Parts: sequence; structure tokens; C-alpha cells
Amino acid sequence: MSETEPIVVPLAFRAGGLQSPSEGGARRDGISFDRRELSQILNVYGRKVASGEWRDYAIDTLKEKAVFSVFRRSSEMPLYRIEKTPRLARRQGAYTVIAATGLILKRGHDLARVLRALDKGLRLVEA
Repeated sequence: MSETEPIVVPLAFRAGGLQSPSEGGARRDGISFDRRELSQILNVYGRKVASGEWRDYAIDTLKEKAVFSVFRRSSEMPLYRIEKTPRLARRQGAYTVIAATGLILKRGHDLARVLRALDKGLRLVEA
């Protein structure tokens, strides 16, 4: 190789298919969380990490929804999935919190209200 020869990068695989180098790594066809939504989610995530309950996360941008998965350990299945599905925004709400078993814990139009399903702590029960 000489100094003037361009470096050719082969096509890379991504979740939705092949990605060419000209795309710059960004998915223009997928749904994603905006800055405000990520701030709210990471606020809850930070509190749970500080308390030692959660340790890892993953963000997936798909064609029909964006998913923020929370893990206790990175080798396990996610404990919770926070999904944004704009197609459901007019019906049940765009945001959903789903447990590891597939049970929908909360669904709604307001992300802050939906995330409260994850903040439920222990309560004192009087006997």
C-alpha cells in the first residue's frame, strides 16, 4: 500500500442487513430515543446501578421500535425492556416497560410515568 491509496472498508453486518461505509454507521431508517427520553431512562438506570440492582444495558434501534434493555449481568437475558413504538402512540401510548417474563408492567403516552413502574421500592406494611 502506498500513502496515496485509499483504504477500502468492506461491508459490515448490522441488525437490519448490510451497511455500506458511506452510511457512516448511522441508521436513518430506525426509530431511536431522543436526548430527553434517554436522559429520563438513564436517570432511572443510574439510580438502580448505584443501588447495585442493575449492571449493564443495551440500546437497539429497529425499524418499528427502539428498545433499551437492562441487565443484571451482561451474559443474561434482560431484566426489563423499555420500548418506544411510535406506531402505538395514538392507541395505548408509545412507551412500554416489559419484564423478563414478557409481562407488560406499564404502558402509556408519558415516559416519566411509565418509568415509575421500575421505581417501585419496598413499602412498610403494618401488621
